[in-house]
Amino acid sequence: MIEISSKTNDHFRRWADLSSARGIKKHHEFILMGDKLIAEFLENPQFKVKAEIIHEDLQPLTRSAKSLLGQKISLFKLPKALFNEIDVVGTHYNLLVLEPKEIPELSTQAPSGLEVICPLGDPSNLGALIRSALAFGASKVILTAETCNPYHPKAIKASAGALLKIPLVKIGSFADYVAAQDDVYALDMKGESVGQFKWPKNIRLAVGEEGPGFSGLKGLKRLAVPTSGNIESLNATVAASIAFFSYSLSQR
Repeated sequence: MIEISSKTNDHFRRWADLSSARGIKKHHEFILMGDKLIAEFLENPQFKVKAEIIHEDLQPLTRSAKSLLGQKISLFKLPKALFNEIDVVGTHYNLLVLEPKEIPELSTQAPSGLEVICPLGDPSNLGALIRSALAFGASKVILTAETCNPYHPKAIKASAGALLKIPLVKIGSFADYVAAQDDVYALDMKGESVGQFKWPKNIRLAVGEEGPGFSGLKGLKRLAVPTSGNIESLNATVAASIAFFSYSLSQR
C-alpha cells in the first residue's frame, strides 16, 4: 500500500485531472465511482484496473475480488480531505482507476438493430441517454466529434454503468456524417410521430442537444414525440426514452 499525503504528489495531481475530459484523454485513465457500480464491475470486470484508492476508513476491495485474482493492482491510501477532492461525485467509497478502451470507428456496414447517434456535449445528458438506450435494447451508441468524453465521471454516474456495457463506436463531425448518408433519422420537435412510425428492425437514430436540436441540417428524416397542452417539447432524454420504448415495442 502506498500512502499519499501531499497534493503535489504526481499520482494525486493526475487523479485530480481525471475530473475533466482533457485529463482523461491525456492520461488515458478514468475513475469509477459508486458502491453499486463498483460491486457490479467487480463481478465481471471489462476494463483493466490500474489502481484502487481508499482512505483510512475504507478497506481494499481489489485484493479480495475473485475476478481480479492474480492481477497486480496498486493500492493507494489518502487522507479523507485529499480523497474527497478525487471523489468528485461524492460517493465516499473506494475508487477504481481504470484504463479506457479504444473506441473503434463506425464500419461502413448498414445499421444492425437500433443504433443511437449521440452528438451530446453534456456528460450528464449523455449518460442518461445511454442508460435509456441500453434499457430498451439499443445495439450500439455512435459518438461524434461533438460528443463529450464517455468516461467522464458524471456521464458514467448518470448512465448507471450503462456506458461500461454498451458497445461504443465513433464517427467524425455529425454534420459531415449526415451529408454523406441518406438513412439517418433524427428525433426532433417536428416530424412523424414515433407512435405511428413503422419502425424498421435496423435504424440509426440521432438525438441532439435540447434547444438547437438539428436545426439547419438537411438530409435528416425526422421523428417526433407529439405533446399536448402548453408543452411544446420534452426534455431530450425523456423524448428519446419514449422513442426507444416505441422501437422496442415494434420489435416484439
